[in-house]
Amino acid sequence: MKNHEFRKHRGPVTSVAHLGGNEVVTSAYDGAVAKFNLVDNQVTLLGYHDHLVNKIVSNQEGTKAASCSSDYTIKVWDIVRGKVQITLLGHSDDVEDFMFINDELGVSASRDHRILVWDLTTGAVKTVIDGHEKDVLSLAYFDQKIFSSGDDKTLRVWDIDTGKLIHKWGPFEVETDTCAIDINKKRVVLGCDDGFIRVFSIENGELVKEINAHQSGIKKVAISPETGDILSAAYDQNIIIWNSDDFTSKVALENIPTKWERSLVWSQDGKNVLAGTFDGTVLVWEAQSGQFIKEIGDNQYEVGNVCFNEIAISNQKMALVSDDGFIRMGEMNLYPNQPFHIVEPQSGRFLMNAVALNEQSNILATGAHNQKVHLFHFKNSQLFKKKEMFLGEGPINTIRFSKNNQLFVGCYSGAIVHMNSEGEVLSKLLNVHEGAVKSLRLHPVEDYGLSCSAGGEIKTWNFKGEVMNQFLGHTAIINDVDFSPSGQLIASVSRDFTLKIFEFSTGKLLHSFCLGKRSLKSVCFVGEAMAVVGDYWGNLYTVNLTNGKVISKKIANNGISSVASNENVVLAASYDGCIYCVDPTVLHLLQVKKEMLQRLDKAV
Repeated sequence: MKNHEFRKHRGPVTSVAHLGGNEVVTSAYDGAVAKFNLVDNQVTLLGYHDHLVNKIVSNQEGTKAASCSSDYTIKVWDIVRGKVQITLLGHSDDVEDFMFINDELGVSASRDHRILVWDLTTGAVKTVIDGHEKDVLSLAYFDQKIFSSGDDKTLRVWDIDTGKLIHKWGPFEVETDTCAIDINKKRVVLGCDDGFIRVFSIENGELVKEINAHQSGIKKVAISPETGDILSAAYDQNIIIWNSDDFTSKVALENIPTKWERSLVWSQDGKNVLAGTFDGTVLVWEAQSGQFIKEIGDNQYEVGNVCFNEIAISNQKMALVSDDGFIRMGEMNLYPNQPFHIVEPQSGRFLMNAVALNEQSNILATGAHNQKVHLFHFKNSQLFKKKEMFLGEGPINTIRFSKNNQLFVGCYSGAIVHMNSEGEVLSKLLNVHEGAVKSLRLHPVEDYGLSCSAGGEIKTWNFKGEVMNQFLGHTAIINDVDFSPSGQLIASVSRDFTLKIFEFSTGKLLHSFCLGKRSLKSVCFVGEAMAVVGDYWGNLYTVNLTNGKVISKKIANNGISSVASNENVVLAASYDGCIYCVDPTVLHLLQVKKEMLQRLDKAV
């Protein structure tokens, strides 16, 4: 791809909204808002947020769009003029959803636990709804009522004028990421993390139907504007349309590996289904047959998006996984002209979050969005395919090798799977976490593991799966953990903006450092007395545990997804497509290897 041309997003497409006719607007992790023409394949960059964009919606006429972002703002776009009409300021954390009630009134939901009702003419907040106990992820609207769901495992109904709670369903046993309204039948449809669709009557609150729809968490439900049929998309890789009359399955959409489940929507006429991909493009299906029609966005020059999700290092070798589903391996020297050895898994490209290196047995392990673990042999930074295994526990988020060359795999289901180096499952430690496992580490000396979850838990456990200790103190999702080299200390970082240091043997909290108001993503120890932290905004922090001194520096143009230390340097991988080599003591940037130019110089 030519660096000055915007022919697709350079990050996963989070959301698509149909403007009517042949045009859609899109939002993505590159911070961009764009317009795609479904016929002539033209892509137009409208502008940028300061951070990744989580959702985009249009008004009924298709003349306006609203994008909500992790920069805590909502931008309302004049589609005809191709520019921002107004920026809404009021949330204090990621904004996850937005609705146009009409052209003068809008509603937003955020990870700050609040729902805000907006005057779109002035940008003023008309009503603050502050009743959810955790992140609010999804909104729907009908008859002066706001419906909301999220991480507190509830579905709630609010009066839009007063902000008062009218009704609450739940808490359920699982998170409730997505909701939608069937206006004609006066039903609210809820997609749940146990794979069930739950349908409730708006009029009397009764449960109408439970549909055992998917084998993994549902990330999107949407209602056809033509028939009222229910579209559901989940982490089991299936997209299914359900009959709104008898709730039977009508059709399964043809599976496209690069789709992102959360982005699925109907076209305005209900004839097509649209979605974004991890490749930065837009997909179109025919709703009646489920047949895939086309992909919009140019992959001629460059396939995929090199948005790095994790880095693994061992001695002088490093391996990386990213949203494009390729595995990259190379030397740690980061010479700009030295290419990575790049491998595509045997089963094809799927988003990858997890990677681990074991130089004792020359094995590299990766984990993918399609619930598979991939094993490779490596020699002189060359990768050779060995084996892949389907675990059936949702997307794989984290992998680590033990001292005896065994694997521990953390999954979206909450399971930690114990495997040998040949890929055979030895056990599933299913009782460690209820929520998705975000990160795990293994003790450098003893047979103990450490893991954290989306539910805000940190636990240690032995290799039999017995929980040894729980570490308390964080108040939000915990994204990463690490053992100190001796194994005596534990570090953790969270969306509550804090780095916490615990004593491994007792669970005692030794230090808590508030590192500002940016969500923290990654952490590693550098020796026993220093921790390095990366956040979602591209900042690195070095924390001296002896004297409490903190230094920080912005090094990347997107989030620092992963940090790893080796001798006296830290390697930081970023969603911006770069790897940064840093002296952690002063955060001096030593080298940069750039695999992708993510953001064009056309920001607004």
